[in-house]
Amino acid sequence: MMTSAILKLRHYCAYQERCHSEVKSKCFELGLRGEEIDEAIAALIADNFLNEERFAKAFAGGKFRTKHWGRKKILMELKQRQVSAYCIKKGMEEIDAEDYDKTLYTLAEKKYASLKGEQYLKRKYKTMQYLLQKGYEPEFIQDTVEQIAKGGE
Repeated sequence: MMTSAILKLRHYCAYQERCHSEVKSKCFELGLRGEEIDEAIAALIADNFLNEERFAKAFAGGKFRTKHWGRKKILMELKQRQVSAYCIKKGMEEIDAEDYDKTLYTLAEKKYASLKGEQYLKRKYKTMQYLLQKGYEPEFIQDTVEQIAKGGE
């Protein structure tokens, strides 16, 4: 039982980076319990199929580049997945500050432009709400939207 489960878990981890909590859930699905789960996870770590730091880096970098998520949203998602503080810190280092600022500005610009028919304040408010929901920090959003609003009027 254990070896077929390990093979399935290896495949599961090889397909894409996983965090420990995802692998633990998969172990339950495969019918593993208690000590079997710990042994399976230890084996995956030993064979380098499971690496939480690698997961955090891939997750943070990927969500930022493909979905344009902000740091706050990425941080909350990693915490929800019970990733260690050290790995979260390493993952967040994957986000280049210059790219982050550019992405925030581009998203704000697009959203603001898409609300052309709206009243000035409503336009600013909706743009800010959109960026907050994307996980960007309020202090950065405020400055960026002000900058765009001044330029766009």
